[in-house]
Amino acid sequence: MKKLLFVLLFALGSGIHFEAKAQVDVNINLGSQPSWGPAGYDYVDYYYLPDIESYYYVPKKQFIYMGNNGWQFTNALPPKYKGYNLYNGYKVVINSPSPYLSFKTHKIKYAKYKGNHGQSVIAKSKKYTVAKGNSQLRKSVSYQKARPMKAQQFKGNGKGNHQGNGKGKH
Repeated sequence: MKKLLFVLLFALGSGIHFEAKAQVDVNINLGSQPSWGPAGYDYVDYYYLPDIESYYYVPKKQFIYMGNNGWQFTNALPPKYKGYNLYNGYKVVINSPSPYLSFKTHKIKYAKYKGNHGQSVIAKSKKYTVAKGNSQLRKSVSYQKARPMKAQQFKGNGKGNHQGNGKGKH
């Protein structure tokens, strides 16, 4: 342990540079979200629709609603909701498995969104575009290429906080 510490201190003191590589893990399912979904989310598992007390499962494009025999999974809204406008109704994004099992909690927690029609949807957002002849949504994103960092840039403040000294670029 002492040898490793000595080698690191020597390397820092002698100007030897270390390179750090950054790895980015991005999970996006924007292309599978419906155009009536709320704008601003790159990844969504479920939407809760407070107006009709139902859910929509994005990966399988299924509506989930309470029927006579428990939760029903269908590709379309049931006839009792045929007049519901998915573009105008509020959608709550929920990224947890089987949220309908917490329906009683969601019904109370999100009741304040019933009748709320002010939410921006993907179809009307300038942030997303639909390519001609393609139903896939695309998001304009710019990525900054990771640069190697020199060991000297990792100057801590002596308090266990190793976020740099606040004077250079990070």
